[in-house]
Amino acid sequence: MTSVAVNTRTHSVTYVADNILKSFKDIIRLSGLNPGNLVADWDSNMRALRTWLNTGDLERVVLEIFNPRTDALIFRWDIDVVYNWSSGDGSFWTDTDQLKYHIRKAGLAPNDASYRLLLHTKQGRPDVDGWSTASYRSTNGMVRQSLGSTIEHNGLGGNTAYWRKN
Repeated sequence: MTSVAVNTRTHSVTYVADNILKSFKDIIRLSGLNPGNLVADWDSNMRALRTWLNTGDLERVVLEIFNPRTDALIFRWDIDVVYNWSSGDGSFWTDTDQLKYHIRKAGLAPNDASYRLLLHTKQGRPDVDGWSTASYRSTNGMVRQSLGSTIEHNGLGGNTAYWRKN
């Protein structure tokens, strides 16, 4: 019985981590930007996501789209992690249609925009090679739009929101 729970949790962590990255790849691409940097760092991103999802230390994954000349935030996308582990019916899904609708609603980023991925963790989390502390760009003058749950696997999931100019 323990083996089944461990395998289910491992599968949930892998599914959610993979779909967080795929969601951000879609956001980057559909916002008119090149996802090349995200893809180049895929292994490092996946290692950090899996580690901190597995330990329960990951609280939020943030994609900042910003102006590289002024460093000002243009858009910000958040996926807040939800830990409601269950061994129930094995439900899993990713709401790509809702995500695509809100990406179109948010609009295209300027051609020269840059982006970066940030992982917000609890204090005392284990270290992951290639990851260190960073600070967020200001969201002053922006409003947060919640999409609700967009990723789910056996109670482990993500609630997505984006920030736009007020």
